[in-house]
Amino acid sequence: MSDQTNTGIAFVATEMIPESPPPARETGIVKWLRENLFSNAVNSVLTLVTLWAIYLVLSATLPWIFNGVWTTTSLNECREVLQGEVGACFSVLTERWNQLLYGFKYPTDAYWRPNLALVLLLIAMAPVLFFDLPRKMLAFTAIYPFLAFWLIWGGTVLAPIVAFLGFGAAAYVFQRLGRGSFAAGFFGAILTAFAVWFVGGLLIPEGASENALLSPVPSRDLGGFMLNLMLGVTCVSLSLPLGIALALGRQSDMPLIKWICVVFIEFVRGVPLITLLFVASVMLSYFFPPESTVDLFLRVVIMITMFSSAYIAEVIRGGLAALPKGQYEAADSLGLDYPQAMRMIILPQALKISIPGIVNVAVGLFKDTTLVSVISMFDLVGMIRGPILASTEWNGVYWELLGAAACLFFVVCYGISQYSQWLERRLATDHR
Repeated sequence: MSDQTNTGIAFVATEMIPESPPPARETGIVKWLRENLFSNAVNSVLTLVTLWAIYLVLSATLPWIFNGVWTTTSLNECREVLQGEVGACFSVLTERWNQLLYGFKYPTDAYWRPNLALVLLLIAMAPVLFFDLPRKMLAFTAIYPFLAFWLIWGGTVLAPIVAFLGFGAAAYVFQRLGRGSFAAGFFGAILTAFAVWFVGGLLIPEGASENALLSPVPSRDLGGFMLNLMLGVTCVSLSLPLGIALALGRQSDMPLIKWICVVFIEFVRGVPLITLLFVASVMLSYFFPPESTVDLFLRVVIMITMFSSAYIAEVIRGGLAALPKGQYEAADSLGLDYPQAMRMIILPQALKISIPGIVNVAVGLFKDTTLVSVISMFDLVGMIRGPILASTEWNGVYWELLGAAACLFFVVCYGISQYSQWLERRLATDHR
């Protein structure tokens, strides 16, 4: 009995058994393909059909791109170089790149001015987009719009200085009067700004632009992708605060302000943007004094800003409605008045909820800036449809020009989309 007991003692392992590698179906690219593309019969068929369609597209597109010609001066020369082979005529891009980017009237010796304005734009946007940067950089952000105006349009430096003083005085009046009443501060700021601009315009001597450091460039000489960027950045920057004001006004307890905002939002959202652009081009000048000449660029900015602010107002109103009632009650329990509650509690949460909608409006607005070509403003699409394709050298080149325009717009819109997703992840503090 003892012998059986001694021989039946179990063996105890003194070290861990080495781990076996996972099956090939459960690791690496094989696992990803099985789970995402070939998980069942239907997905497998759809994957194969999609791969076949991609093959057809690439087999026809890649030879056309790789056989492209870049060094000729006309479409006929491209055809002679290709000698009947399939290939793109990218020479139109190298020949007319300056017109695609700056228009055909902007002075060639002044290209450095919009380029510098673009670089300074990135610096001015940095503290607004990435809030970890020092707040002192916001001082340059406040100065940048007036500096960019002077760089691009040129002329006397007194005009942007007067405009800056007008906005500064309006901000001071709003801060003082807005403590008691938001409406009083808003309308007081508008009146103050117009008063400063009117007096400053009278003080600017005639002929000041002739002796300016930078030669003046009229707005009708702006064009190309530069015009699309200017309209997009300006209108988005202006429509966001105006949309916030309209959203708050629509929820106001004062019937007059509420119905003014409701009528404005519903009317603008019910009218196509192209109609508003025709109004800006033809009819808006009738609303100004008879002897005044309002710049077409300013009229277009006003209309596009009105259009986009109405849509942003509805997006923000949805964010305000998504907040629970307890947030408003918490602000009341802390003894905060309406401006303080909105600035410190309500709006930060509502804007965080509204980020996808705001970005959607911003991307759509930037793409809609191409509609200005219908009112004889030669933006990127207007340059392609007008002077470039109308020339005898490049009449018949379509895919190359429109593909380049699509790439430019895709880069900007994709960058905006990626930033919004990063911002959503950064502000997603409720699920950490």
